[in-house]
Amino acid sequence: MKVLALDYGAARTGVAVSDATGTLARPLGVVERATTNRGLTRIAEMVEAEAVECVVVGMPFRLTGERGMQALETEGFLTRLREVLSVPVDVFDERFTTALAQQSPGRQAPEDARAAAHLLTSYLTWITAGRT
Repeated sequence: MKVLALDYGAARTGVAVSDATGTLARPLGVVERATTNRGLTRIAEMVEAEAVECVVVGMPFRLTGERGMQALETEGFLTRLREVLSVPVDVFDERFTTALAQQSPGRQAPEDARAAAHLLTSYLTWITAGRT
């Protein structure tokens, strides 16, 4: 299953995509102001161009597992995103993805896109393991 991952941010949203087998993740790019009509249209175009079957959005839980202000903003984005996409949209814990992106090689890809790739790698591992 091919999956697109979004590491949502109000200003910049990182995007990554898996291979067709749902095994490998690679950074794809960044969408500026993803909650705007232009941003949502750009994401929908990426979904279509990449022929993905599912989109996963990182949910920024606090270390305690609670939802803070950023999570509430992400939920608003999720609502708008689900209105414009024809594929399922899933949510996955994104804690530590930015820190991992800052430490990872591959500086040619934007940090936000690398964070989305880390999110996607974790998500793919989780679904392969049977969503336990």
